[in-house]
Amino acid sequence: MADISQTSQGSAEPDYDGLLRANLERVFNERNADRRAAALNELFVAEPIMYEPTNVVQGRAAISAVAGNLLDQFVPTFRFTPTGRAVGHHGLGSLRWEAGPEEGAVAITGMDVAEIVGGRIARLWVLLNPPAA
Repeated sequence: MADISQTSQGSAEPDYDGLLRANLERVFNERNADRRAAALNELFVAEPIMYEPTNVVQGRAAISAVAGNLLDQFVPTFRFTPTGRAVGHHGLGSLRWEAGPEEGAVAITGMDVAEIVGGRIARLWVLLNPPAA
């Protein structure tokens, strides 16, 4: 589970960087469905919602299916990699990332924006950057 730290006002803030990096690594880079499901159970609330550019996905199992189907489209070395640290406050965090085959060219870049409730991801927006001109 993500660590919780205290803000200057005394309210607890989640570890945005740890949580969003774990989501990339343990959910969207995980090709094993059982390990991916276990990560979703740990990192996401019971009924999460994920907003993709062309789809709204509800529930852990559906998010797992999307991640698995996405990975199945690419070579085994395709990975999502964070570019910098996640930032956030008041329950909203964001993490920029890039994706492509290891040791290969970057195929796509984007950002995950997440609403965090009780230290877990409740809603996740997947924002894709337009292709370079």
